[in-house]
Amino acid sequence: MQDSTPIAVGIDVGGTKTHLRAEAGGNPGPGQSAVADHVRMSVADHVRMSRGWRPHDPLSAAAWLAALIDEAFPQGARPAAVAVGGHACETPRQCEEIRSALHTLLGVPCLVVGDAELLVPAAGLDKGVGLVAGTGSVAVGRLPGGDTVQVGGWGAVLGDEGGSAGLVREAARALWAAHDRGDPPDALAARLIAAFGVPEVPALGAALESATRPSAEWGQHAPSVFAAAEDGSPLARRVIAEGGRALASLVVRLAGRGVPVDDVVVAGSTVLVQPALYEAFTGALAEALPSARPRPLRVPPVEGAVALARSLL
Repeated sequence: MQDSTPIAVGIDVGGTKTHLRAEAGGNPGPGQSAVADHVRMSVADHVRMSRGWRPHDPLSAAAWLAALIDEAFPQGARPAAVAVGGHACETPRQCEEIRSALHTLLGVPCLVVGDAELLVPAAGLDKGVGLVAGTGSVAVGRLPGGDTVQVGGWGAVLGDEGGSAGLVREAARALWAAHDRGDPPDALAARLIAAFGVPEVPALGAALESATRPSAEWGQHAPSVFAAAEDGSPLARRVIAEGGRALASLVVRLAGRGVPVDDVVVAGSTVLVQPALYEAFTGALAEALPSARPRPLRVPPVEGAVALARSLL
């Protein structure tokens, strides 16, 4: 199979899980959707946790990716091209260092981009903005000349507003402010105290600070924020509304830097699963940039990685 039909490998490394998809045959032409009706044969479709992904160590990241391919591929099959969308791949320099190390290991054409860059090709578009709000949040687009511009994605401690970890952090801040004002605990307090297994609001600080992996450990409690909003908590509703405005502000920043933002492809395990957050985002986007069209991604982002890998063949 390898001699007659090259295998394109796409990898979406998210903050929580990683999806590898490898396909042979049916190479789409320029401008055609990654999910268009081409004759393609699945070689591998593999999902695993992203534990061990270290994007700031290029050699480690490349070795991790090569091991993933070896783990997912059937015996005797080898990739002809590999494209990776990596969580926390934040600069062109960082992406190039991982790409170079991966090419050295595999000996085939490779491409490494930030994970949000997978969304536009996955949607079958040539240009637009990719916005991810899952564990974290980030938006990316390209200038008319082709240079990539990324905003957001600064991690749970400093940023990621509108992502699950950022929402939990802001919910805790809202609760501490209410506590300092002397307000009685509401549904958000009850939900978050129960989620973290602490006796009272002041104890949330130690619980958050004790996390060894803040993004994942904080983010897993985001459903409690949305449940509190459904329970009628004004604090939770305000946190969600502010999260939606923060996501819209990422697109506004890209527009201010000259990125075309007519189409905004939206993906992520938080924004597409929680209607309250998505509605807050689209409402804020319509107010700030009426011409921008939000487009929820209906296929896995890994489809964009496969499309990019095919472009290397």
